[in-house]
Amino acid sequence: MADGATSDHPAVQKQLDRLSLLSPGRDILGLERIAEVLRRLGNPQKDIPPVFHVAGTNGKGSTCAFLRAAIEAEGLKAHVYTSPHLVRFNERVRISGKLIEDEYLAELLARVLDISADINPSFFEATTAAAFLAFMERPADACILEVGLGGRLDATNIVTNPVSTGIAALGIDHEGFLLSPENGAPEDPMVRIAWEKAGIAKHGAPLITQKYTDTMKDIIARHCGKIGTEFRPRGEEWDAAIYEGQLHYRDAMGKIDLPLPALVGAHQADNAALAIAMLRHQSAITVSGSALKAAMGWAQWPGRMHLLMAGPLTNLLPPDAEIWVDGGHNVSAGLALAKHFADYEAGSIHLIIGMLSNKEPAAIIKPLAEKIASLTIIAVPGHDSHAAAAYPSIAPTAREAADIQNALEMLPKDTGQTVLIAGSLYVAGEVLKANAQLPD
Repeated sequence: MADGATSDHPAVQKQLDRLSLLSPGRDILGLERIAEVLRRLGNPQKDIPPVFHVAGTNGKGSTCAFLRAAIEAEGLKAHVYTSPHLVRFNERVRISGKLIEDEYLAELLARVLDISADINPSFFEATTAAAFLAFMERPADACILEVGLGGRLDATNIVTNPVSTGIAALGIDHEGFLLSPENGAPEDPMVRIAWEKAGIAKHGAPLITQKYTDTMKDIIARHCGKIGTEFRPRGEEWDAAIYEGQLHYRDAMGKIDLPLPALVGAHQADNAALAIAMLRHQSAITVSGSALKAAMGWAQWPGRMHLLMAGPLTNLLPPDAEIWVDGGHNVSAGLALAKHFADYEAGSIHLIIGMLSNKEPAAIIKPLAEKIASLTIIAVPGHDSHAAAAYPSIAPTAREAADIQNALEMLPKDTGQTVLIAGSLYVAGEVLKANAQLPD
């Protein structure tokens, strides 16, 4: 599905309009086009600060957030490239910790598009090139790159000399891109996914991963052996566990006890642990134990198990209502939501869901089934999304609403109610925008 963006800044919007005309309008995997675009720009990716590169089906964005928080807690500066954005395109590119300025963003996009019109780069390829230009031109101590799709053929994988690479939780997503075996790829879907993500590994940079099945781990280990890099899976040379209200991390350098992450969800401790391991298994920058502890509270990742603060949307319900928003859209995300709401009473959650047409609604609804008090379906603005006809077998009593405001107005005005808005990061972005809660 095509990526895209709009901007309130005329100069940025002008370049985004140019990109929409040039782009093939779909996700394209492969490094040939991004390599040529960057060559024409002078290969800025070869002259950027030390790179931390993160892949994964779920959790890679949060891992990047913990990396950034730890680096900044040490008093260092980090450039960050993530996707997608929730409200403003600028969220994708942070320069020394701050969102890229509109004028500079417009200038960078213009420079990329001026030299690549005949290449027809995808949206993600062009914006990746713009990010690399910014990271070369502005000083910082580290760069954090989140893989956009897959790993092996993702545009961010044009970087050849990261100091640390990491793979977060794995699951099935974007099947159309990743599950057709080719070039010797494994037949088993989960092993294939592990193989694709392992493609970010580079000679001389350790690859740090979460725990996977033996077959998944074996395919990653074989790849690391071929390219000559260290494979550091969780549970062997490093590990982490929660007990007595703390996150206990250990590796060959010793143990460290940390507070639990402020980010909501038990899975965030896993993401934090991966970030810690990535930092502790490299030597390009030094991040102290005190900075790692501070990062547990500093890390922010909007739109993921996000409890809305008071605003225009929350004012549509009684003051004591809880309104959660989560952009998860696959089975792993549904299971994480079910785990978070495990202690809530049956039939206590009003679910408002909007899902892209290439996603499966059951992934979110089934794990939460016994907790759902009502189900309201909304469209995903600007994108093809499931209408009510896609839901009867799993939610026969679902109703439709025109938009998120209408969905909230349709709910009973009971005190103490819980609302979950889920199914798409695009929906999460609309919610934060409508509630005047913009990421910064």
